[in-house]
Amino acid sequence: MTFEFIKPDPTVLDPLQAEHALLDLAAHGRTVAQLWEAPKSLVVPRSYLRYPEFESARSAFLRGGCPVWLRMSGGGLVPQGPGILNLSLAYFVAQQPSKMSDAVYLHLCEVIGSALRVIGVTTHHQAVDGSFCDGRFNLAWGASTDARKIAGTAQYWRRAPAAMRTSDGQGHLVLAHAVLLVSADPDEANQRANAFEEAVGSGRRYEANRIVTVQQALGGAVSGSESVMTTVLAAIKDSLTGIPLPTNAQ
Repeated sequence: MTFEFIKPDPTVLDPLQAEHALLDLAAHGRTVAQLWEAPKSLVVPRSYLRYPEFESARSAFLRGGCPVWLRMSGGGLVPQGPGILNLSLAYFVAQQPSKMSDAVYLHLCEVIGSALRVIGVTTHHQAVDGSFCDGRFNLAWGASTDARKIAGTAQYWRRAPAAMRTSDGQGHLVLAHAVLLVSADPDEANQRANAFEEAVGSGRRYEANRIVTVQQALGGAVSGSESVMTTVLAAIKDSLTGIPLPTNAQ
């Protein structure tokens, strides 16, 4: 199944709206992908609403030029901004989330990982203790305990419309999402994440030396005159065309 690339709507700043829009396209039988960069901001799961200081911290960050958005998937806080690339995929899966969740994550990791291999960056999936929004399906660069997080992944599932379900009533829509650190300043992103965690009183603190950008992994060198971001964008688009969806995804 070939992904249809959807251009981001520059007027939509709230990622929650963008996520709903992609799932709505999937609900009409389309298999869609979107690559995008966001303005300087933070994105958190709805679980952060439990912190009594959340709204006051959110207002303070907005006044400082860094809006804080909510998203549908779980996990933790993620900094956004120029030099941070987002990949969102939305499609139909003819199975329960419990049976397909790992396969969806592995597909996303392979799409990003294959693209990075083409440009000379070798990654693998693992948890990276001390990184923001840590999870076992991070993409990491480096070996074993020295590995640094270069990308994070998340997913959100929604029941498919009745007309799309299989004869036995199975069928969901999945939004699979990856955040890839390409050329952003990792120290600034990490500091911004820590500042918000402190403001809401979560007790979390992240370490800047646990994350890495594609630009850093390349040693600052990219062949030709293209920027790192342009190179990565092209590689991911090519990767998406060559890697099949997980079994039971259509």
